[in-house]
Amino acid sequence: MDKVLIGQALERVREVNPLVHNITNVVVTNFTANGLLSFGASPVMAYAEEEVAEMASIAGALVLNIGTLNSDVVESMIIAGKAANKNGVSVIFDPVGAGATAYRTETAQRIINEVNIAVIRGNAAEIANVAGEQGQIKGVDAGDMQGDFAELAAATAKKFKTVVVITGKEDIVSNGDATFVVSNGHPILTKVTGTGCLLTSVIGAFAAVEKDAVLASVAALISYGVAAEIAAQKTAELGPGSFQIEFLNQLSHVTIENLEQYGSFRKL
Repeated sequence: MDKVLIGQALERVREVNPLVHNITNVVVTNFTANGLLSFGASPVMAYAEEEVAEMASIAGALVLNIGTLNSDVVESMIIAGKAANKNGVSVIFDPVGAGATAYRTETAQRIINEVNIAVIRGNAAEIANVAGEQGQIKGVDAGDMQGDFAELAAATAKKFKTVVVITGKEDIVSNGDATFVVSNGHPILTKVTGTGCLLTSVIGAFAAVEKDAVLASVAALISYGVAAEIAAQKTAELGPGSFQIEFLNQLSHVTIENLEQYGSFRKL
């Protein structure tokens, strides 16, 4: 994998304008839609059991996010996920807050067991809890979890036969055999609600145009992280509100040249 392939993946997202079907949480719906539009994808938010199978079957990717759970949404996620699987549509899963409550953890594990997931994206605590390991979780945010996150990502990927993305100070991508570390991003992302959820949907946009889920994930992380770095630099004295607006701008403006200049990743 090199920056040429990553730049080509970004170019394909802009050219194809893939439809990304999001069943996500009420806190982040608007930000997710605007972020995907800014980046060059086409978002749709469809939740009703009566239509999710049809919508998922025509999408480029399906994103399932359990941030605000209820039983109806869970059933819609399962229906949509199975329809996506039947039609060869990549499913990206964000187990928001897994470990905070038994219901969240059980729901996350049910989705993984019943749906073929292409990529699971979460913080270290969420991934640990989904995998059946003990991880510190505070609400839907990670606690001060310590450990070898690369090893956790690889073990979880092998367990579920999927690609695992663990995001944090550095981001880990693993399919169980190959593991990459991405070093792009900025701490101010943690001051804006929904940046992790939007990242999951951006991974979906890349997965819609790139069948190699490892490459799609690394390309999404670098593109997203570089856009955040540029936005943070432009709004350094202004705070998270201004950053959020500029971040949407930079998702639209980030170029292949930016990725070549600022992209930072390595294979372990």
